[in-house]
Amino acid sequence: MTTNNIRLVQLQNATGRKIALVNEPNLLLINNFTSVYDLALAAIDSKTPIKKVIDQNLSGAKLDYNGVYEGKGDWKLLPAFDHPGNSLSCIVSGTGLTHKNSALNRQMMHQSVDDKPTDSMQMYQWGLEGGSPKPGEIGVQPEWFYKGTGTALKAHGEYLEVPPFGNDGGEEPEIAGLYVIDKNGNPYRIGFCTGNEFSDHVMEKKNYLYLAPSKLRQCAIGPEIVIDARFESFTGTVSVSRDGKIVWESPINSGEANMAHNLSNLEYHHFKYEGHRVPLQAHVHFFGADAFSFGNKITLQDNDEMSVAWNGMGRALKNRLKIINETEKLVEIRTL
Repeated sequence: MTTNNIRLVQLQNATGRKIALVNEPNLLLINNFTSVYDLALAAIDSKTPIKKVIDQNLSGAKLDYNGVYEGKGDWKLLPAFDHPGNSLSCIVSGTGLTHKNSALNRQMMHQSVDDKPTDSMQMYQWGLEGGSPKPGEIGVQPEWFYKGTGTALKAHGEYLEVPPFGNDGGEEPEIAGLYVIDKNGNPYRIGFCTGNEFSDHVMEKKNYLYLAPSKLRQCAIGPEIVIDARFESFTGTVSVSRDGKIVWESPINSGEANMAHNLSNLEYHHFKYEGHRVPLQAHVHFFGADAFSFGNKITLQDNDEMSVAWNGMGRALKNRLKIINETEKLVEIRTL
């Protein structure tokens, strides 16, 4: 996959938020916009290509990307995309069983004694058979899951937490699509970014009906959004490091060439719901993983570093794991 040139980051310091164009090894600050969300809506409203809006608003100011990426100095990276005005208006979701290795891992988790294909493997097979419809046709729907609102989003360098009620926490290296709904209810794809969808695989393994709560966890996206990426084929590497040493590493593959569904089918089955086309809504949608350490019987420990790097998608997304060692407490529900 060729390197993409239009890559943006969101960042902030004590004075507020900014967005910047990646021009290695620098970040070129963009005037008049403090979020990719606002930049995208301006492009839509003015019927102007987003690249032109970026070019028209480039400032002469630049930052050293290395320092920002490493967390040195005043500037801190934000998630590559969010809803700056209201995090509750950002839906974070994803599709599962889109990659063969994901289906195989699910099959091993829930294999019955009679060796029959699990429901998960059957759903993956449905995707192979009907997940890539011809233009203008509707294909089979994929598995869909909800991760939460924009409050679940974490940036490069931030911790991903295992809550007191969690059983585990593990990386899921993915590509995420980033979308905005215009004022008329039309969905627009802004671009793609590197993602760590981060799930509780121990909870999921207990019973596949626990998939839904196992997904209600924090996740990370970024550090960069790629405006001009093509969803054909992605290759990369995922790793887990402990005390500076890699304890697990694997190649990863994604994109339509490696999936049971094509992009248009995945997007249709997300945005066909009226509730996903609310004007001015934001969406972060994960497209599935084909490798994760849990499938190789790796248990992550407190402060382990997870790294996801896709070729052509900018710098690697790195996050450490934090286990909240507190006793689970009941949440008090009050009556009116």
